[in-house]
Amino acid sequence: MDRELLKQIVDRYEAANFLVNRRLNAMIRELMPEELTIDQFATLRYLRMNEKSTSSELADIFCVGKSSITAIITRLFDKSLLVRIPDDKDRRVTYLALTEEGKRMCDMMEEKIHTLLSKFITQFDEQEALSFIHTFEKLAARLMQGEEYRDENHTEV
Repeated sequence: MDRELLKQIVDRYEAANFLVNRRLNAMIRELMPEELTIDQFATLRYLRMNEKSTSSELADIFCVGKSSITAIITRLFDKSLLVRIPDDKDRRVTYLALTEEGKRMCDMMEEKIHTLLSKFITQFDEQEALSFIHTFEKLAARLMQGEEYRDENHTEV
């Protein structure tokens, strides 16, 4: 790909990503109950999809330090939205899982977010929407591969 074109694409991506993330996060924050933050909801949502997890796994998934994830977990525990479950085989391991209230809160928020995002996604025709999500999922998959990406001079990007 031409270097100038690549720069233009990267610049456009950064600008669009910044705007989309800022605006959507603001809209989602407005939908949140006062007692819940976006980071707390993301944790609830991950646990809803995966049933249980350890705090170390959550820190890795969200690319944050263990102290940050501990603060989120403590607040969710204090709100009775998750429980700590000791591992039967290894006392050093503690799993985290949603309470019924945590599941209810997560389901309610997912429905609100689905309604919000649907208003925007339906502005595209079916092929545009499918093409967009395919490309976005491809980017997500490449990011998850954890490969070191290097430029033509073999320096880390």
